[in-house]
Amino acid sequence: MNDLEVVSLSLEELEALRLKNIEDLDQETAAKKMKTSQSTYQRILSAAYKKISDALVNGKAIEIIKK
Repeated sequence: MNDLEVVSLSLEELEALRLKNIEDLDQETAAKKMKTSQSTYQRILSAAYKKISDALVNGKAIEIIKK
């Protein structure tokens, strides 16, 4: 694992993924739970999907940044 490149996910991105994929919430409900607008929620979710896709396709490690 030490030799792998790392993709960093924020807690916000992780929460957006959890609400969409684990809780199966629609965008409006998920955005309300995160106390953000739907457009901001969508940007957060899209960024998370891009990072995870990069890690899976390119064999990178995923770390969660706890800020």
